[in-house]
Amino acid sequence: MRMQRHSGTANAIAHREAAVITAMMDDLRRIVEILDFDVATEEERARVFDRSDALYPILARTLAARRDNLKLTVAALGQRLRQIDAAAAQVVATAA
Repeated sequence: MRMQRHSGTANAIAHREAAVITAMMDDLRRIVEILDFDVATEEERARVFDRSDALYPILARTLAARRDNLKLTVAALGQRLRQIDAAAAQVVATAA
């Protein structure tokens, strides 16, 4: 009986963590979309689209770097979410 209660608690914690990570990923994806738009706007304003060009706007370069870092963060969170799902599935299989 104790094992079931513990596995239920672990499953609830995993479910809560997965929900938080999913919400964070959604928020970060929205921010990435905004940054994409801001980069494109700055490139249009400067009429320079090549990041290797010396005239490429510093603001666009900075925003693009932030966007790229956020994409890496979303990917890492997705990996963590897959780990949580795998661990929860293992707990359920062990409890059965």
